[in-house]
Amino acid sequence: MSDASRLAEAWATDLASWAIPRPILDAAPESPFGFPAEPFVRRGERTVGRAHEEPTSTTRRAVEALGDGGRVLDIGVGGGGTSLPVAERCTRLVAVDGQPDMLEAVVRRGAELGIPVTTVLGRWPDVAPETPEADVAVCGHVAYNAPDLAAFLTAMSSHARRRAVLELTDRHPLSWMNDLWLRFHGVTRPDRPTADDAHALSRALGFPSHREDRTDPHEAAGGGFERREDAVALVRRRLCLTADRDDEIADALGARLRQHDGLWSSGPSAQPVVTLWWDTR
Repeated sequence: MSDASRLAEAWATDLASWAIPRPILDAAPESPFGFPAEPFVRRGERTVGRAHEEPTSTTRRAVEALGDGGRVLDIGVGGGGTSLPVAERCTRLVAVDGQPDMLEAVVRRGAELGIPVTTVLGRWPDVAPETPEADVAVCGHVAYNAPDLAAFLTAMSSHARRRAVLELTDRHPLSWMNDLWLRFHGVTRPDRPTADDAHALSRALGFPSHREDRTDPHEAAGGGFERREDAVALVRRRLCLTADRDDEIADALGARLRQHDGLWSSGPSAQPVVTLWWDTR
């Protein structure tokens, strides 16, 4: 077995270990999956405003490759938080996402910024054959939703004429909830895969990937809810609990449930983030 095959298999196995135990999932009052559009749209709006003042390594590497301008492919576009910060260099945005409401929001925001947007509804790399190529392909915080990361990265790289730029947290983005799973369900959550694994796989696939690390404060995410109860409800759904546990959940969250700039959200006070990037041609 090649190194790439071994690493790809390990990634898939480790990611599968994050599956919610079947008895808990079957008893869930509502689906714990999917993402509410509201915080993602707000994040996209706020990252555009911060792009000039404090660009992330992901933004810098994308802008560097775009030069005077070019087409951008954003895989798992969400609210546009990864691609819209390069709006001034983007001549067209190709937005891929599995949620129609995310794509609709990005089209509206693109129109406000004067960027034509082509949308592709579906999961990557399933929709890769019908997705146009771009000069730069970016992807922010989707890798941990990709069981076949080798196919994901290969399709991403083949669609980028100049550069591929991948951003992900150093560990699974829901790792910060591990103590909550132990408290409410007695379940110990995994500690892999990690960004180290994604980087090793990218190199094994033959991509000359570079790595840049940073730590983002909680506020850098830029999203959130207008109502405190909505932030708690999102955690409750992730934990497969009923609404009558909301006060208990809020108590367990402690300082992780916070308000910033008038918006409520939950999560760690800071998050290590990794940017992987490589030139394709």
